[in-house]
Order: sequence, then C-alpha cells, then structure tokens
Amino acid sequence: MEWQPDEQGLQQVLQLLKDSQSPDTATQRAVQEKLEQLNQFPDFNNYLIFVLTSLKSEDEPTRSLSGLILKNNVKAHYQNFPPAVADFIKRECLNNIGDPSPLIRATIGILITTIASKGELQTWPELLPQLCNLLNSEDYNTCEGSFGALQKICEDSSELLDSDALNRPLNIMIPKFLQFFKHCSPKIRSHAIACVNQFIIGRAQALMDNIDTFIESLFALAGDEDCEVRKNVCRALVMLLEVRIDRLIPHMHSIIQYMLQRTQDADENVALEACEFWLTLAEQPICKEALSGHLVQLIPILVNGMKYSEIDIILLKGDVEEDDTVPDSEQDIKPRFHKSRTVTLQHEGGEGEEGEDIDEDEDDDDDTLSDWNLRKCSAAALDVLANVFRDDLLPHLLPLLKGLLFHPDWVIKESGILVLGAIAEGCMQGMVQYLPELIPHLIQCLCDKKALVRSIACWTLSRYAHWVVSQPPDAHLKPLMTELLKRILDGNKRVQEAACSAFATLEEEACTELVPYLSFILDTLVFAFGKYQHKNLLILYDAIGTLADSVGHHLNQPEYIQKLMPPLIQKWNELKDEDKDLFPLLECLSSVATALQSGFLPYCEPVYQRCVTLVQKTLAQAMVRDTMPEVRQSSFALLGDLTTGCSLKLCVCSAEFMPILGTNLNPEFISVCNNATWAIGEICMQMGVEMQPYVALVLPHLVEIINRPNTPKTLLENTAITIGRLGYVCPQEVAPMLQQFIRPWCTSLRNIRDNEEKDSAFRGICVMIGVNPGGVVQDFIFFCDAVASWVSPKDDLRDMFCKILHGFKDQVGEENWQQFSEQFPPILKERLSACYGV
Repeated sequence: MEWQPDEQGLQQVLQLLKDSQSPDTATQRAVQEKLEQLNQFPDFNNYLIFVLTSLKSEDEPTRSLSGLILKNNVKAHYQNFPPAVADFIKRECLNNIGDPSPLIRATIGILITTIASKGELQTWPELLPQLCNLLNSEDYNTCEGSFGALQKICEDSSELLDSDALNRPLNIMIPKFLQFFKHCSPKIRSHAIACVNQFIIGRAQALMDNIDTFIESLFALAGDEDCEVRKNVCRALVMLLEVRIDRLIPHMHSIIQYMLQRTQDADENVALEACEFWLTLAEQPICKEALSGHLVQLIPILVNGMKYSEIDIILLKGDVEEDDTVPDSEQDIKPRFHKSRTVTLQHEGGEGEEGEDIDEDEDDDDDTLSDWNLRKCSAAALDVLANVFRDDLLPHLLPLLKGLLFHPDWVIKESGILVLGAIAEGCMQGMVQYLPELIPHLIQCLCDKKALVRSIACWTLSRYAHWVVSQPPDAHLKPLMTELLKRILDGNKRVQEAACSAFATLEEEACTELVPYLSFILDTLVFAFGKYQHKNLLILYDAIGTLADSVGHHLNQPEYIQKLMPPLIQKWNELKDEDKDLFPLLECLSSVATALQSGFLPYCEPVYQRCVTLVQKTLAQAMVRDTMPEVRQSSFALLGDLTTGCSLKLCVCSAEFMPILGTNLNPEFISVCNNATWAIGEICMQMGVEMQPYVALVLPHLVEIINRPNTPKTLLENTAITIGRLGYVCPQEVAPMLQQFIRPWCTSLRNIRDNEEKDSAFRGICVMIGVNPGGVVQDFIFFCDAVASWVSPKDDLRDMFCKILHGFKDQVGEENWQQFSEQFPPILKERLSACYGV
C-alpha cells in the first residue's frame, strides 16, 4: 500500500519549514537541532517529498524549501535511506516533474540530479528512459520539466552517459534531443541544444554518429527569433570548430557569414558567443585560407565591437575624472607579482587590454568571466588575427584607423587607440613606417581630458615600448618617459594604474637606458607613495621592483638609497603581520636588495627577523585550529553571543578571531559556516570601521556562498545579512563587489519579516548603492522587489529607499522608467507606487 503521512507528523514538518524561514538566530538553532532529530526517523524524508510534490495547498517557496532540505539529506545520508523510502522519493519525483509551477519543477529537477549523482545513475536504471519518454508528453510543463532535469544530468554526468557502464544511453538520447530542435517552444529548443552541447568537447560517440544531422539542425535554427536559442547555436558552432572542423569546412563560407551577422547581434550575450568563434578559428590551421576573403567584412565588425558600451562607461565611472582621494575597496585588489608579467593580450579573460597583467595561475573564474565582454573578446580576436595575417591585415585596418584615432568623440577615439595596441604584436613590421608619426600622437593622448583615453594610451604605448627603446633616446623615449611619469601622478586611479604598469613594461625594455634619468624616476615613484590608494600601491611596488631588476647595481648610490628606502621601510613598519600586502612588498624588497647589494646592509637584520617570525606564526596558527566541526560550531555561536556583551574585549582580540572565522566560511559544514557567518555580522556591528582590515579576508567567501547553487535558505539569509552589515560599516571596501552579489542578496532577504538584523543589512545595501550605483543597475528590479518586502521600515530607512528609487528614476528618465516598470508584477508596481511614489 502507498505511504500516507500522519496528520500530526505533517503539521510538525510544516511548522519546521515555517520556522526555518525565520531570521531569528535562536529559532535557527532550534531548527537545526530539530532537523538532526527528525533525520533519525526513516520516513522523515517521505514527509519532505510529500510536501514538495503533493501538498498543493502550501505556498510554493515552502514546498520548494522542503525539496531543498530533502536534497541536502540525499547528499549527506542517501546511502542510509531504507529502499522503500528511496523508491517512494524517486517515484514521486518522476510523477510530478510536470508540476505547473516552474519553481517546483526546477526543485524536483535538482533533486533528481542529486539522487542520480549519488547512485551514479546505475541504481536508477528507469530514470533516463522515463525522462526521455516524458519528453513526448502533450503537456508543456511535463516536457519542460523533464528537459530541465535532463539538462542538469547531462551537465553533471556527461562522461558517465557516454560510457559502457550504462549501456550507452546516449545512443537513444542524442537522436531524441535532435528531434526537439524543431519544437514550437523556444524554451524547449534551447534545452535540447544545451543538452547536446554538453557532449561536443568530449566527442561522445553517439553525437559523432549523428554529427551531420546535428549540424544540419543547427543550420535550420540559424534565423531563430529567440536569443537563448541563437546563443546556444553559436556556442555549439564554436565548440564544433575545435573538435569537428572537418565537418564544418564544406559549409565554412555560410558559417562565417552567419557568425558575421551574429557578432553584430542586438543581444550582447549572443554577440559575445559569436565573437568567440573568431578567437577559436584563429587557432585552426585553416584560418588564413578560410578568412582571407572575409576580412573586409570582419575587421570593421571587430573594430566596432571594441568601443565601450554605455553600460561599461557607467560601471567604469567613465565620467569621473579625479578619484585619487577616494579609498579603494579591498575587493578591487588581487595579489600581483612582477615576476609573472605577461605583456600580450590574452583571451582567457584577464584585464589584458587595460594594462593589467594577467597572471595565468589565478583561477579567479568569477572575476575574469564577469570581466569578459564583447569589447575584450573583439580586441583579443583582433590580436590573434593580427598574429595570423600579420601585415596583410593592415590594408583593411589602416583606412579605419585614421578616422578613429582623430575622431572628436572620445569613445570612438579610445577604441582606435585600443585597436592600435591590439595589433602591435602581429603587425609590428608593417606599422614601423607609421610609428614616428603615431607615437607622438599617442603621447599627446596621455594628456587627453578623458581618463579612459589616457589609460588606454598608456597601455598601447607600452605595446610599442620595444620600438621606442630602439630609437635614439631623445626621439621618443625621453618624451614618453616624461609624460608617463606625469600620468603615474594622475588624479585618476585607473590612469595611475595603467601608467604604472606601462612604465614597468618600459623599464623591462629600456633597462640601463634609464640610468641617466634615475633621480627623476625615483622622485616620481616616491611621491606616488604618499598619493596612492591601496590597490595602486601594490602596482607601485611592482614598478619599483622592476626598476631595480632593470638597472641593477646602478641603483646602489647613496642619493638613490636615501630617496627610495625610507618610504619602503615606512610601509614595511606600518604593515601588520596579517596583512597580505606584505607579499608584494617582500617581492619588491627582494629585487631592491639584489640591486643594492651592500647598500641594503643597514636594512638586512630587521627584515630577516620579521620574515622568520612570520613563518613561525603561520605554522603555530595551522596547529591550533580545531578539526571537529561540532566544536567550531559551538565556539562561533558563543563568539557571536559574547560580541554583544563584551564588545571591547573582543575588538582587541579580533586580529586573532577574524582569520579563523574567515577560514570556516566553508559551506560544506553548514552549521559551522552558518554560525561563523552570523558571528562575523555581530562583530561588524560592534567594531564599525575597525572591520576594514578584515573585509578582504571574509568578503570573497561570503560572496561565493551567496552565489552558490543549492545553499540552504538559512545560510543564504545569514550570509546576506552579514554582507549588508559589512557594507554598512565598510562601504568603500564592499560596494565595488555589489554587482557580484546584489541579485542573490535581494532574493535571500525578500522573504524574511521586518526586524533589527534585516534593518541593519538594508541600511548597508543603501549605503553601498550610494558608493557604487553602477553595481545595482543590471539587477535593479530585484532591489525594487526587496524594498517592497518591507511592511513598516523606520522613517530614515524609508527615506533611504525613496532617495535610491527616485534617483534611479530621474537618472533613466520618465520614458525609460515606464518601460522598465512594465516588467514589474502588478503587486510590486502598486506597492512601490503607494509607499514610495514611483
């Protein structure tokens, strides 16, 4: 007989689900304990699946939460589920994959995928056949729900699906997916392509057997109206270029024509996927032959894609000329070491053309991917194509370049300077005849009134540094060095950064040619010490270290030592042992010590002593951390409670606690992570601005947790509150990362009731938006929704909301606001209108 819930048990579970949505910490702890108790009962998981799939009387967020708690249980204890419970859950999932609610369908899909990955699909042999069967359903919801689950399985288990372990299900699945490329619903078409795309790079046999049908089906979708479909078609063609170029060659002319169109697509995500095609094609042996006849069309498209978009300019604060007195946020700062400089443009995703070095060892995927946009992809494509076609590219480029470089609109002029830098490596020989005229023009651009023009001019000039140094010094080296040194002291931080990086490149090329100017160079670099904010200080260390490497023992003069060493040693003394800035400073000092030789003797002992102490401290810390999650969980709960009672004592010890709390922001141990997050939020409110040194330590972990799929709701809410509080006390440090967390932040806090913790978090977000309005632009609708979740905010908080909403409305103008607010659900529209008059 089918399992049925006991009414009393059901009420208990529903109460638990309601409590788990409470922001109150004591309630949260009670929920955690209750969950652990209930997990002792084998059929607790039956109740959870019952609420998710059958209890239609409950609201969707509660039903979904029930499914997510079940998913966590599957992850942690699935091997202990009695067979009857496991079978009941599997059956319920498959019977309800077509739930009318997209949220419930998606939750069931996640649950199916989690079970599949636990049993590696072998223990659920009927899953794939049944999901494939359900694709035939006349009911849209069933078809879409099944496809959603299949797409997740294909993403998670692509290798397993192509193995003998499961009797090669792809032999049936891939032809099945291909049939749906013609489906009337764009969502279904998009799912179908996304599923097949998972198997291209791995060259799954079943796909290779159907490769021609796949390619024909992609061509049939070339004119699809839906941008998600077009994006997936472009992605497929880019991957096929890498693995099955033989099959594309007969159609290459048409594919190139298609990609030329798509690279100009009105949807930037489609254009970006298409632009990757040129990067990938440039790495293929057939590139020259395939593209020669198309350069006349392609080059203007790439050049056009290299202009800053309006949103780029807003996000880069392109209208702000002087900001060198504004302190940096810690999030802008990544460690830089001058030994690993890469001067060429790379398309892995770093800040290549902006004069930032790309450290290939950094696996900073989130940052680099969010930085990767059409402008950078177009520039990288032009760079690699210049290396393929060399000077043959110039007849297509030079007529355009003249118009760009002298254009009155700074955005177009700026893109021209970027073009010039992008082709420097590949077209150097052909460019040499124009450089005597171009280099002075670029040096003049270093004085342009727009900061973004000055910064790109720094980078492009650094790309031609080798040629500059090969000419008589008075011709170009001296004027370039003079202007770059002025730019090192520019009033704009982006320009300072670009100038410092460009100067480091010039130092490497010029080496001892710089010796006559050392006094002048050192005066500038030392002056920058007093002027620079945090991030650029790290680049300054890099420039000083590179100078020392480049001029060597010539630096060992009493006059130079007297200029350089006092500020370096002052920084050395200011920095605490926990400060990550010690790394680049140590790197810089080691270069200076090598150059100064005996001149460094007076500084040897204190520097050496401190390095030994640092090593000892680190080893000691590594030994004292408690490995038992339960002990840490309780310690952090205690720490959070103590904060409110003994704040002064704790502030003194914060240097010891914060690194430990930061290390424990690991969502693998939910309760430990939850309590550590909560404790950090409480400490924030007590320490205020003194939290600054610890922001860089904890914020990246918090942002990762809030963006992590399948994070438990309580942890999401606690994380959001702590990020808000951190931003409230240290807005300058947290606000630059706003764009990376604003959407999940808003969705996490929209469902919690008004209380003090929510109040402090929202005050933080308002202050951060004041510091970095660009960070909220793309997700403003989510902010509006979160504001509307307040029942009765305090008057001053209501005023803060009002100011931001009206500020945004005024910024975009009445007509754009009308279009924007058309997207709002009616309830949200009414609420914002009634409470805030927008």
